[in-house]
Amino acid sequence: MTLIIQHNLNNKAGNAIIRFFNKHSNLPTSPLPKNIEQGRKLMDRMKLINLLNKEKSNNNRNYNEQYTANWWAKTEKTILLGSHLLSIILYSDASTTDTLGKNTLHPIFITLGNIITWRRNKPDVKQLLAYLPIIKAKDDTQKKSEEHKNIVRRTFHKSLKFLLSPLYNEDNGIELELNNRILWCIPRISMIISDWPEACTFSLTYKSTQSNHPCHFCLVSKENLSNINLNSNQIEPRSHKNMKLHYKNNTEKNVSIEKVRNFFWNVPDINIYAATVPDRMHHLDLGLFHYQLSFTKALILEQCGKSFIDKMNNRIKLIPHYQDLKSFSNGFLHLTLLTASEYRSLMKIMIFIVDNLYQDSKRPNFIKNNKITEIYLKWNKMYLLSRKENYEESDITRLQESINEWAKLFIELFEEYSSSKLQFLKLHSWVFHICSSIREFGAINGYTTETYESLHKDYVKKPYKLTNKKEIEKQIMKIIRRKAIIIESSSKEIPKTPIALKYSKKLYEFCIQNAEIYIQTRMNDPDLEKEMKLGFEKFLKCLDAYLDFYDKKLSEHEEIDIKFRIYSGVTLKYGAKMRANNKFHKRPIFSNIAVEMNPDEIFEYTSDNGVCFAQVLLITEIIMNYEEPMHLALVQWYDFKSSVNPYLYECPLLEKTNIFNLIEIEAINDIIHIIPRFNIDNEFLVNKFLF
Repeated sequence: MTLIIQHNLNNKAGNAIIRFFNKHSNLPTSPLPKNIEQGRKLMDRMKLINLLNKEKSNNNRNYNEQYTANWWAKTEKTILLGSHLLSIILYSDASTTDTLGKNTLHPIFITLGNIITWRRNKPDVKQLLAYLPIIKAKDDTQKKSEEHKNIVRRTFHKSLKFLLSPLYNEDNGIELELNNRILWCIPRISMIISDWPEACTFSLTYKSTQSNHPCHFCLVSKENLSNINLNSNQIEPRSHKNMKLHYKNNTEKNVSIEKVRNFFWNVPDINIYAATVPDRMHHLDLGLFHYQLSFTKALILEQCGKSFIDKMNNRIKLIPHYQDLKSFSNGFLHLTLLTASEYRSLMKIMIFIVDNLYQDSKRPNFIKNNKITEIYLKWNKMYLLSRKENYEESDITRLQESINEWAKLFIELFEEYSSSKLQFLKLHSWVFHICSSIREFGAINGYTTETYESLHKDYVKKPYKLTNKKEIEKQIMKIIRRKAIIIESSSKEIPKTPIALKYSKKLYEFCIQNAEIYIQTRMNDPDLEKEMKLGFEKFLKCLDAYLDFYDKKLSEHEEIDIKFRIYSGVTLKYGAKMRANNKFHKRPIFSNIAVEMNPDEIFEYTSDNGVCFAQVLLITEIIMNYEEPMHLALVQWYDFKSSVNPYLYECPLLEKTNIFNLIEIEAINDIIHIIPRFNIDNEFLVNKFLF
């Protein structure tokens, strides 16, 4: 691009340079952009500090990594000048060791908030700190006694004191070597990542949702848990000061805290009630979305009958396959226990399941179908906003507004289907406390348990199976230590090099001389899917048009040896897998793709921000004498259903056209998920809710 910009070369000259380089460089994958326009767009997206308006950026507060948030700014002011803040994040959750659930271990893990989020969310950046002691009762009567419960609570907090007090000794700091420099660091516990019951164990608030003040963040009453219209004067935050006062005055029951002294009251620079941050996986995936699904089922069953529940179940079986999206080949409504990953898969597709599901009625209090689709649209918008990596104040405001809009409709639709009238702790916590947590600790992605759950397998369940079930903790610690030694001694950075297109199974091969006869034979195959038949039908015509574009007529090559290979799939250079296969896990799959339009054509056609869509019918490699192989896909193009209303549920609404082309595989931007609208012919929606 330096050559093009400095010498003011036009697009034609620049593209010729790119083609010349690609032809003679002998590299498996070109490091250059596909064309000059793409290169210019790449440069336009570059953010150079020296070119930014510093005054503007300084006035606009951003919250992303922990060091950009309020806790960090406040805590840095309390430590020694010239020292560095070392942010400690704890994660704790008891886990069963066997399938019967008879044995339990309580690991506690540690990581550092100084490490950037994407790296900190890798399993190897979390360290097992210890297994906390578990006090067992001799029988159920003792287990339920208040005396036993208090012993368990005191043991937990005394164990934390034993583990964490060395961080706050008289020296009040540690030396760390980083990049050949010795840094004096002051450790401070910044936050606790856990599910709700564990958060109550840290904060020593009542775990019962029936307590007078069940929220560990604030003193909201249990009657107001579903009231989303509370103002700040009606919600008093918990703090060490007001909770210690109640503890000292023996009025702890008035604020729903246990009669046990909290270790964290003496820990500097932490408010344990705010530090036990809301966890998205337990609050949303396993919590509120689970409720939303259950109430949706109850509402539709009451209004429309069981046949429409079966209709939903059948629809989910027909959702096209997409990479990393769980398929529910037997439906999902019969499943009672779903994982967080399965709930996230359902989030991405539920709006398409309930779309146009039933006819509206004029019966009193009848909930229209568009209200059901609306609740899932509002959910998806809220959930996507919660996954942002960077928040400006305006983004936090948008997230709060999105949460309020969803919660208002959630209560309107489902309150009568809840035995507690939606008095859910997680609803209150999400509405009133998540945005303050972003300001205090940074983006939500930095404190979700999604990346911690797998640690139970590596640090509890798997090593437990290797023990002889005697002195379990000691044996497990030795097993983990040995594994760490092996990983440390064998870990080497393996340089990643670009790879050429990698094809999957070869399905067919034929040459130019017998192409027409071979294609006709394939089209008569009754086992061939209609997409592949259509691809074969259009193959020669599209090939002629493609070669004509390069001033090469197909008829000129009939005497030359040209081979055509048809493949079931190909791995693109950025890792996505494109497929055109009659049978993939017993189902046909023909990938949908996004292709960036030529800038000269953007204003001539309706597009989604310069991107158009197509379905792959055939994946082919064409081998010609004395020429580089051509890697092509035969596609059928989509177009917008309407230029007046091109979007439905904020997703492009498409129809298939009768336009077919062979395009270069390297020109494909991405593999996308397109879902046909049920009960409506030739209408499709691009799934914009993938994350």
